[in-house]
Amino acid sequence: MRRQRKAKILATLGPASSTPEMIQALFEAGADVFRFNFSHGTHADHQERYRIVREVERKVGRPIAILADLQGPKLRIGQFAEGKVTLIAGQEFMLDRDPTLGNSERVCLPHPELFEVIAAGQSLLLDDGKLRLQVQDSDGQRIRTRVVNGGALSDRKGVNVPDAVLPIPALTEKDKRDLAFALEMGVDWIALSFVQRPEDVLEAKALIGDRAWVLSKLEKPAALDQLDAIVQVSDAIMVARGDLGVELPPERVPGVQKRILRVCRQHGKPVVIATQMLESMITMPVPTRAEASDVASAIYDGSDAVMLSAESASGAYPLEAVEMMNRIITEVEQDPLYRNLLDAQQATPLPNRSDAICSALRDVTRIVGAKATLTYTSSGHTSLRAARERPIAPIVSITPKLSTARRLAMVWGVHSTISDQVHNESEMVKAACETAFKEGFAQAGDQIAITAGMPFGQPGSTNLLRLAEIWPR
Repeated sequence: MRRQRKAKILATLGPASSTPEMIQALFEAGADVFRFNFSHGTHADHQERYRIVREVERKVGRPIAILADLQGPKLRIGQFAEGKVTLIAGQEFMLDRDPTLGNSERVCLPHPELFEVIAAGQSLLLDDGKLRLQVQDSDGQRIRTRVVNGGALSDRKGVNVPDAVLPIPALTEKDKRDLAFALEMGVDWIALSFVQRPEDVLEAKALIGDRAWVLSKLEKPAALDQLDAIVQVSDAIMVARGDLGVELPPERVPGVQKRILRVCRQHGKPVVIATQMLESMITMPVPTRAEASDVASAIYDGSDAVMLSAESASGAYPLEAVEMMNRIITEVEQDPLYRNLLDAQQATPLPNRSDAICSALRDVTRIVGAKATLTYTSSGHTSLRAARERPIAPIVSITPKLSTARRLAMVWGVHSTISDQVHNESEMVKAACETAFKEGFAQAGDQIAITAGMPFGQPGSTNLLRLAEIWPR
């Protein structure tokens, strides 16, 4: 089964999408990657969904990626004596370290690290930005604020701090337990929430090793200050517009999204656009026109993938949401303007052999009209570099490693396949021609372009480009 599009779809699994029948239907409708949200559900829930996805993978004969999304260090206020209060604009309100139940004048903030960095003039956003407090002063035990935007505030609502880099670990104790479980299960990608610094990514990678690839979720303005460094140490990036849209003024989010996309393209790192893409389809069978345009814009901008959250996890129309996203992507990619925009956004190749070969590959496939680009890869590096160039011809990735094939399911334009290890160039050409023909990408007489690294099996050694013709069967 091959997709007739290049951008990929991530679908979050949850109560609305946990049966074998629904998960297979979501894959057939267009989902390439399934996201397990560790902010919700039990380990037993995720284990059962994992089993089902792997069974679907076996049935369809196509590698499917699974992404474990860790909750991260979410800040929350404590509880109120009456469950909720109403804050009035202009009043004073205190956040302190006293664990007793709060009232309309104060509430506990059980995060001592925050008291060390907060300063007068900074803002605190509560309940996804619905309420805004301005800090007057802090003495290490209490933060005195004045309410700028008031409203109802209830127990355990989230706190966002857009003006400070918080001295909190990227992985909480819960995250570490969830990470160990996810890796033992065998997931392909780990998503890190609230990444602020490249050190956050390196800390996680030290625990993960080569057992999964790491996707960094950018949802804190502080991450933008070290964007280039974070992208370099990550395997992929997610523009997580939920918390990012709370901590940044809404009018800045589109420009930030485009900036992140440009940096990821430059470094050849996959980028996922997420949050509220088809939000109305949680309760409605069709999206708003604005939502359809949002998905389309992400594709026109060259995103590797777009993601569904509650739409597929807990909404009333999970299958319809995936089908709609599939149709939007397909429509955009058939527009001649899409190719023009991709070409206009093309990043200058980096001065190394891999980029030189893959840049030439892009030109060669266009000049000779190659029907497919075949990439031999062990680590996934060759396929990633080919995808960075956004060639016209589909990228058929051939790898002997199932783990690599699954991880590449998130990458733009890559059709992942698994084959035996090849030992020389003639074996490589023969296997490439057979794969292109068998997978439906080329017919007898068609040209294909092949790229690989020699010696075979050595990561990051892309140094070969070869043209071949499919012989009659």
